[in-house]
Amino acid sequence: MDDYSQHYSESSFWEKLGRYAGRIGREAVEKALVLYYCLMDPQTPSQAKLVIVAALGYLIMPLDVIPDLMPGTGFSDDVGALSVAMATVAAHLTDEHWQQAKAKLSQWFGEEAR
Repeated sequence: MDDYSQHYSESSFWEKLGRYAGRIGREAVEKALVLYYCLMDPQTPSQAKLVIVAALGYLIMPLDVIPDLMPGTGFSDDVGALSVAMATVAAHLTDEHWQQAKAKLSQWFGEEAR
């Protein structure tokens, strides 16, 4: 099994989200952002950070189970990985992480993100 965490870098994360936010969709981008802000929080335990890095690494990885550029289904596996990571680290997701994500969503998607 691939170690998806090796594909994670902060610059690659922002590049991929910036380039594909419209294709990925608001819900998946929100999940990725909440996980990212949790990762950046010094209060988040190391074990939770490992889960997050693996999920974000999978999102960034250029080749995955379902190629990202496939119309309609390309990011469905990425959404699944983000969802599993969120469920795994749910106890460490704070209101602040959600607020930071919503603020960024508002910048990218407009008022509907509020």
